[in-house]
Amino acid sequence: MYDICIVGSGAGASPIAYELSKAGAKVIVLEKGEFYKKEDFSKDEIAYNRRDIVTPPLKDEFHIIEELVDGKWESTTTTQSNWNFWNGNIVGGSSNFMSGFFHKLHPDDLKLKTKFGDIDGANIFDWAIDYDQLSPYYDKVKKIVGVTTNTREHPISNLFDKSARKLNLTPIVTPRAILSNKTKHRDGCYYSNYCGSYGCSSGAKGSARESLLEPALKTGNLTIILNAYVTKLISKNSKVTKAKYIDKSSNTTKEIKAKIFVVASQAIESSRLLLNSSNKEYPNGLANSSGQVGKNLLFSGGGIITGEFDGSKNISLDDLKVEGFFVNRAIKDWYFLDKNTKGGLVEALFEHANPIRKANSVKWDEEGTLVWGDDIYKKLDYKFNRSKRLDFEIFNDWLPNDNCFVTVDKNIKDKYGVSVAKIRIGSHPQNEKVGDQLAVKSIELLKQMGAKNISGSISPYPPQNLQAGGCRFGLDPKTSVLDKNCKAHDVQNLFVTDGSFMPTGGSVPYTYTIYANSFRVADHIKKLI
Repeated sequence: MYDICIVGSGAGASPIAYELSKAGAKVIVLEKGEFYKKEDFSKDEIAYNRRDIVTPPLKDEFHIIEELVDGKWESTTTTQSNWNFWNGNIVGGSSNFMSGFFHKLHPDDLKLKTKFGDIDGANIFDWAIDYDQLSPYYDKVKKIVGVTTNTREHPISNLFDKSARKLNLTPIVTPRAILSNKTKHRDGCYYSNYCGSYGCSSGAKGSARESLLEPALKTGNLTIILNAYVTKLISKNSKVTKAKYIDKSSNTTKEIKAKIFVVASQAIESSRLLLNSSNKEYPNGLANSSGQVGKNLLFSGGGIITGEFDGSKNISLDDLKVEGFFVNRAIKDWYFLDKNTKGGLVEALFEHANPIRKANSVKWDEEGTLVWGDDIYKKLDYKFNRSKRLDFEIFNDWLPNDNCFVTVDKNIKDKYGVSVAKIRIGSHPQNEKVGDQLAVKSIELLKQMGAKNISGSISPYPPQNLQAGGCRFGLDPKTSVLDKNCKAHDVQNLFVTDGSFMPTGGSVPYTYTIYANSFRVADHIKKLI
């Protein structure tokens, strides 16, 4: 029997594995995918962006998406839509493929209900802890995982700074989970310009695998089982006794016993696992006496505003063509639009370097006709050699609401006979309202910089790589799934440590906070071993 069994190996799982294995506990991680090391990663767009190498094929494992169409909720499988909610089913999870924007939450993010009051149609809920209880663990992540603001910067960063200041804005240097210099165990960044959607072949990116699991394995106290698809947690007398999993390599069913169980398989799949772990004691799903498992799912509000630069104004073409270096700038002046309105973050970055994606973006003319011959050559030349697109990514709160949740469909099963997750995606109107205000402000800044062909949109559809909620923590067992230490109210030895615990998500990417909270919970679990 192990001391701790962890389902998943990403940002929510790895701090538990790291801290507890260092403390001498016997830890086992059940990972659904393979073990890719930095030597295995490349910048092959076809392999990593267009094929199911690090995620399950949708014909084998899929989700059902419920969207509001003409006033009615309609269901579509992701097999039909090709809308993929898998985010890296390998050791280290989706942290392998993040861009590494590591912004902290604002203290008021933890107390939105107290600060702003109720919002009609939104389930605003204060966090179960104060910012002071989380803040030291941001510092711990910075030290162990690595967060820096001194990466090498593109010449356009200077233009961004000057333009922002002309508008009385304060440009912020983006903190990133990317090492700029070599350390004892990891190389520094070599600025390939392929961060988001790609694994890091230098080890500079602070993925869960590189920064935490690799060191944890060296203790001899951590075991990672690969191709382990956990289908059910078996419980008795308010305690989980075993994790049941399918060994995908042999298609056999196996079980693991442990004293403590930690679920951290990303928000949608964590809720799905608990709902699929129902029994006589928990007929509505494990840890679900409150009926809140799967409810109040969070994504991220916002969208992307873009502008083109061709060297004709404010920055030369030679400077634009500098490759690899980060823009490394963000605007937080609009994080609160006024005393009654929460705003958000704007992050500046260049269009993704993927060549196939860039080429595909110019193959149609304004009338929607496919471009051929000399015309396509001219467009490709302009796209790759004579211009550069700057993106402003807008992050604002995705308000929890009754129409954004996860259930399981008992009648529809995946290749392995497991009931699939049904995800209802309902965006609160405030998400788009705030996003639109941030978009107008972003456009003003792009114009000040001298950008051309400014465009973009704020969408009610969520980015599937930013998931949280579904098992929110709180002080009242009737309205929350987890207590303040992310232990299930209903189950004595079950913790959930991915982004599921978050009742609200703030207006920044979630990974930094997930790491920090998991380190916090690890300190609590140490006392129980």
